[in-house]
Amino acid sequence: MDKQFTMLKGKEIIVGITGGIAAYKTAELVRELTKKGANTHVVMTKNAMEFVTPLTFQTISGNPVIHEMFELFRGSKIGHIALSDIADQMVIVPATANIIGKIANGIADDFLTTMAMATTVPILFVPSMNTKMWESKMVQMNIEKLKDAGYDFLEPGVGDLACGTSGKGRLPTIGDILEKMEDIFTIKDLVNERILVTSGPTAEFIDPVRCITNRSSGKMGYAIAKIARRRGAEVILITGQTHLPQPRNDIEVVEVVTACEMRDAVMEHYRACTVIIKAAAVADFKCSTENCNKIKKKGDESTMLLELTKNPDIIGELGMLKENRILVGFAAETENLLENASEKLKKKNLDLIIANDVSKSDIGFGSDNNEVIIIEVSGKTRHVPIMSKEEIANIIFDSIKKIIKKRKVVKDDWY
Repeated sequence: MDKQFTMLKGKEIIVGITGGIAAYKTAELVRELTKKGANTHVVMTKNAMEFVTPLTFQTISGNPVIHEMFELFRGSKIGHIALSDIADQMVIVPATANIIGKIANGIADDFLTTMAMATTVPILFVPSMNTKMWESKMVQMNIEKLKDAGYDFLEPGVGDLACGTSGKGRLPTIGDILEKMEDIFTIKDLVNERILVTSGPTAEFIDPVRCITNRSSGKMGYAIAKIARRRGAEVILITGQTHLPQPRNDIEVVEVVTACEMRDAVMEHYRACTVIIKAAAVADFKCSTENCNKIKKKGDESTMLLELTKNPDIIGELGMLKENRILVGFAAETENLLENASEKLKKKNLDLIIANDVSKSDIGFGSDNNEVIIIEVSGKTRHVPIMSKEEIANIIFDSIKKIIKKRKVVKDDWY
């Protein structure tokens, strides 16, 4: 089962394409939107058609591509009005200096600019242009004017440009564009929270070559960090070594290797946080002594003994120090799931624990999906069936929001 959580499913999305070299990349965006279940309508400017043909987008989206100013929509309705009436969101990509300037100054001389004036739904600009053009005072003035009017922008990336130079002006990745579009649809109910998330495995070195680690991919923690930020929280992610891209550019990331490094990072940052979610798989033990040189095999030795000592109990320490912070833990078990997780909830002084059976091959470590049981301090449980880790992260935050709301009611009653 490969369920994918998305706020874009069932939404009517208008993709406006303008005459920039990055126009060809928009085909991938339209394809991904369609895969996520959005009904995508493409509107192209005359210059955009110099780079990509309308047939490309019609084939990918399954909808007619609009590029004529006086084209009718669905038989008889005026095109720009009819399309803007059904839309849930509009994204202009690539947003050239020309289209930014036109809309900022109220110019409506083609279908795309006219529709931008007629719609009341959120409009996201995704600029892509030469660095000097991006830094132009006029372009920046127009961008500020649009931002002040409530339009959304996704900053361009830095790197090699089509003109042969390097700098700021690259089209953001398709993943970043999709995340920003998801973000626009998401209710910001965690805006007053600062959330610390730990993720990934830790590694304990035997010698410079070998280490003791575990199979954690970090995907659950990264999903939690992404959803927390999407819902408006400030987020700091403390992560062991993973092969995952940063979940979002606006999340503070602290990279660590060992359990002691993770403990130090957590202790440095937890005081400024209101919620702490310990999703990392931290090694319980480390080598008593770390060899400076690679251990060599000796003669006919068939065994090697390693002396291990306990690592710091990070979540146990947080349980004693948390005060009024909300502390959430994870219990990765292979047997007696409820019993072991409930015991950990009480022993570590947690407010919530997420239990999952890592013996199942289709969920857990390395998978994009998971199946969990959420256990509250009261003993109340909620079984969450197999679904994407991002969707599970949303459900976890729904449970955290209940705790926040309950504490606020108690505080208000006290005053």
